[in-house]
Amino acid sequence: MTLLDVRDLGVSFLYRGTRVAPIEGISFSVAEGESVGIVGESGSGKSTLALALLRLIPPARGLQVNGQIAFGGRDVLAMGAKELSEYRGAGVALIPQDPMTSLNPTLTIGRQIGEAAALSGADHVSAQVVEALRAVQMPEPEARTASYPHQLSGGMRQRAVGAVAIARAPKLLIADEPTTALDVTVQKKFLDMLVALRRERGMAMLLVSHDLGVVARVCERIIVMYAGQVVEDGPARDILERPRHWYTAALVASARSVAAGAKRLPVIAGSPPQLNARPSGCRFAPRCANAKPECAEPPALTAQADGRRLRCHFPRAEV
Repeated sequence: MTLLDVRDLGVSFLYRGTRVAPIEGISFSVAEGESVGIVGESGSGKSTLALALLRLIPPARGLQVNGQIAFGGRDVLAMGAKELSEYRGAGVALIPQDPMTSLNPTLTIGRQIGEAAALSGADHVSAQVVEALRAVQMPEPEARTASYPHQLSGGMRQRAVGAVAIARAPKLLIADEPTTALDVTVQKKFLDMLVALRRERGMAMLLVSHDLGVVARVCERIIVMYAGQVVEDGPARDILERPRHWYTAALVASARSVAAGAKRLPVIAGSPPQLNARPSGCRFAPRCANAKPECAEPPALTAQADGRRLRCHFPRAEV
C-alpha cells in the first residue's frame, strides 16, 4: 500500500529578480515498509526535496511550493498547524546531515529525546528515551541520557539524532546524508543499525545520499536526481547493474572504479548547471557525450518496459 505519494512537486523562489526552482516536476511514491534511495551530485535538489516533504523549506523571497504531497491519503500541503505537528514526528521523521548543528548544545541528549517522546503522550517519558537510545544501539543508553552533545563521538551523536527521530515511532524515516561525517567503520555500523531498525519497526525509509555504495546497502529502489529533476527511477539492482540514463551510468562507473581501486577515476565533464542558468532542453545534455540535436527539447520522465522511469531521448540500450 502506498504511504507517500508525491506528484509534480516543485519549489521556487525569487533570486535577483528571477524565479528559480531548486526542484520541479518531482513525482514518486514510497510504499509502506519500502526503502528508497535518492542519489545525485551536490546541488541536485536532494536535501531540498527532503525538507519540502516535511514542509520545512526555509523562508525565501517569493517562495512557492506547488504540486501534491499525500501521506496516508492526507494532503500534506493543506495541513493546519496541529495536523502538521502530528505529521512531523509521528508520520514522518528526519535524520538531518549534521548532528552538531541539529542537536542543542545546552541540553542533554535525554532532554532532547524526551521533548520528542512527550509529544506522543507517553506516560513514562524517561523509559521511552532509554528505549529509543537502545533501539539505535547507543552504548550504555541509561548513562548517555545525561550526556551533552559535545561529550559524544560523531557516531554517538548521529545515533542520538536517530533516537530523536524515532521517539514518536514514525511510519517513514527520512535520512539526509546520515553518514557523511562518519568514518568508514562507524558508517557501516550506523547503516546496519538503520537496516535493523527499519525491519524491526516496519518503517519505510527515504535515504538521501551522494554515495551509491551507501544506498546499495540499504535501499530496494533508487531515484536518481539531476539539476532538480528525477532522471531515472527503478529497482536498486537494475539501476546499479544496468543503468540506462547516461548520468546514472557515469555515477555508477565512478563508484565501481573506487571499489576496484582504480588509479584514475572516470569523471563527468563540466559541472551541474547553476539554478539561474539551466538548459532549456535536457539538463544533462551539455555534459553528455551522447547528446544529439534532439536533446535541445526537454525530455519527459516516461515509464519503460522494464519497470523503471527515464528522462532521456536516447537512453542506453537494455543489457
